[in-house]
Amino acid sequence: MELSVMLLVFLTGSVAQQDLGSKVFLFPKPTATAHVILKPEIEKPLQKVTVCMRSYTELSREHSLFSLAVSGSLKDDTFLIFQKPPLYTTVFINQEFISMRIDPDVLDWKLTCVAWDSDTGVVQLWVNGKLYPRRFLSKGFSINPKTSIILGQEQDSFGGGFDINQSFSGEISDVNMWDYVLTPADMQKVMSENYNGNLINWRSLKFEVKGDVLIQPKLQCKPWVFTNTLYTKCNADNLCN
Repeated sequence: MELSVMLLVFLTGSVAQQDLGSKVFLFPKPTATAHVILKPEIEKPLQKVTVCMRSYTELSREHSLFSLAVSGSLKDDTFLIFQKPPLYTTVFINQEFISMRIDPDVLDWKLTCVAWDSDTGVVQLWVNGKLYPRRFLSKGFSINPKTSIILGQEQDSFGGGFDINQSFSGEISDVNMWDYVLTPADMQKVMSENYNGNLINWRSLKFEVKGDVLIQPKLQCKPWVFTNTLYTKCNADNLCN
């Protein structure tokens, strides 16, 4: 195990900032405690948001991928990406929600991106580079910059209120967040792992691990389609670059 990985495992609960470009967060089993806190520097209310992340799981029950709550609000689910395998992804914004039918799940890495524009209320869901029919949520709403952002659990209160039956187990990687709506060309760059967020950047991630979460090398590589060319992000040891 690499020294940096060992230090992060042993220093669970301490804040770290690291390039995780070739790593994953591994959630070994469902719990009501294991989670990762992300610590972006958000300086003003958010009226446009894009969140992208990769996940790999055997779960057949519903589970949370990305949970954002705001300080001082009695409402949870300020911005939540929630999976309901095998056919649905649900997006919550300001407690309003939409469930979108997607292609059937297969046991493989899944790249999920959600973009929202408060000016129009339009929500975009992209899964593995495919845009699903656009929907509408919370026009005119803005997200308070005092946020709690958590991977692996769904917040029923600011920073807590977890339910083991909504917890994630499996692997999460390439989490990025922007304060604008990505274009289709931007999405192609995300597919090729060549576009990082300006609020949350996987290549310079500030985070805190809580409970049974490990940082491990990304072992499974696959070719990502980008401008009609196949790129395989692996080195000679079959570890992802």
